[in-house]
Amino acid sequence: MPLHVRSISIKVAVICFFGIAVVGWAGGLSPFTCCKRAMIAAIVAYAATVLAVKAINSILISAITKSQMDRYEGKNSVGGD
Repeated sequence: MPLHVRSISIKVAVICFFGIAVVGWAGGLSPFTCCKRAMIAAIVAYAATVLAVKAINSILISAITKSQMDRYEGKNSVGGD
């Protein structure tokens, strides 16, 4: 079953946003600077997560398809090598 790209990516982006914001706040940066940096990090994290989840989905679908094809060919083989 493929993973849900959007929901996973949004969760990672939100976690990244707040993580970067807290680090910037703890470092004594202004709220505007924290917000800008956290927003940029969240956008980058969202894009990277979308690509990673799509790659994982592609691998999973390929493996599932291969498994089903092997099972189908095994049931329909006559010789039984």
